[in-house]
Amino acid sequence: MTTNKKNVIELDVRPILKEKGDPFEKIMTTVKLLKKSETFLLHAPFKPTPLLTIMKKKGFTIEINQLEKKHWTVLFRKEE
Repeated sequence: MTTNKKNVIELDVRPILKEKGDPFEKIMTTVKLLKKSETFLLHAPFKPTPLLTIMKKKGFTIEINQLEKKHWTVLFRKEE
């Protein structure tokens, strides 16, 4: 998890998934720790469709980008 100057918290779950781990708890912990001024940028090897539904229900807007065949980014912003 890193923070840059634009108040974006990044989490790359690709290494966790590569090791056959489940990143859901780490994702939810990161979301819980977000401050109002911060956005959450998730890196994943696929489009995390079930997570998108959960995050929409939590009041987040979502921006999805596929950078490579196995590299997706999803930017979550809390709706005001």
